[in-house]
Formats: sequence, C-alpha cells, structure tokens
Amino acid sequence: MNIFEELTQILAKQLRVDVEIIEGSSDIMEDLGADSLDVVEILMIVEEQFNISIPEEEFPNLRTVADLCDYIETNTEN
Repeated sequence: MNIFEELTQILAKQLRVDVEIIEGSSDIMEDLGADSLDVVEILMIVEEQFNISIPEEEFPNLRTVADLCDYIETNTEN
C-alpha cells in the first residue's frame, strides 16, 4: 500500500466517508467534512502511522489530501 492509499484509509475511517470519494484534490475540511478537532486527530494518527512529526505551524499548509501526502513523502525516511 502506498502513502496515498494509507492516507485515504485513515481519512475514510476517521471521517466516516467512503474511500472512493477521496481524491488528491479533496480539501480535508471543505470536501470531506472534517472539523478542527478531526484535523488534529488525523494529524496525530498520521504522525504515529508514518513515524513523523508535524509542527503546528505546518497545519494551515495541509489543506488537501495531496498536501498531506506530499508532506508525508517529504518527511519520511525511505
């Protein structure tokens, strides 16, 4: 499973949405219905799942699924 697929599974589970509707361009709050608490919970899960740290100042830059996927790819060791 690649990072995008893992991320869509996390988002679908946390936000109770169908994984099929999640696209790279999906805005996590606007399109997928996350509120600010959901976003914090998702980011905590992502940090644990991918063994990375996401500084709070990065949160506003991680609006879409693609933004978050790119951040994970850039900050994980291969």
